[in-house]
Amino acid sequence: MYPLGFLFGLGFDTATEIGLMGIAAAEATRGMPVWSILVFPALFTAGMSLIDTLDSLLMVGAYGWAFMKPIRKLYYNLTMTLVSVLAAVLVGGIEALGLIAERLQLKGGVWDGVAMLSEHFGTLGYAIVGLFAICWLVSALFYKWRGYDALDGNAAR
Repeated sequence: MYPLGFLFGLGFDTATEIGLMGIAAAEATRGMPVWSILVFPALFTAGMSLIDTLDSLLMVGAYGWAFMKPIRKLYYNLTMTLVSVLAAVLVGGIEALGLIAERLQLKGGVWDGVAMLSEHFGTLGYAIVGLFAICWLVSALFYKWRGYDALDGNAAR
């Protein structure tokens, strides 16, 4: 269990890791060789490393831009906090509505749309990552367009 705990400590998604262990266990009971089963964790680790690296590069660029001036940092933090809250409410709302629809067996236009979104959370995740990138770009362009760089950070004091 120590290696598993170590992997959890690295920040792997717990539900995904447990699903991966289930797939590996199911394949082991079917007689798949151990070396073939180890491909699953290796692929999982490669995918997580790629996404985390891309996320880190995006954040280094975004925060590097934002921390050059105090007013820029304030403006950027407000924008990204708003986008984060909206994304969390969207994901939580879809999840809650999906559970309600599933438990009460609701059907129809809105409920079918919620069920479809619940089944495609991966695509929704990509859309949210894209939304953050777009918001950063729009924020930078709006900041430049409004001339906030010309404002002196000490003038507010």
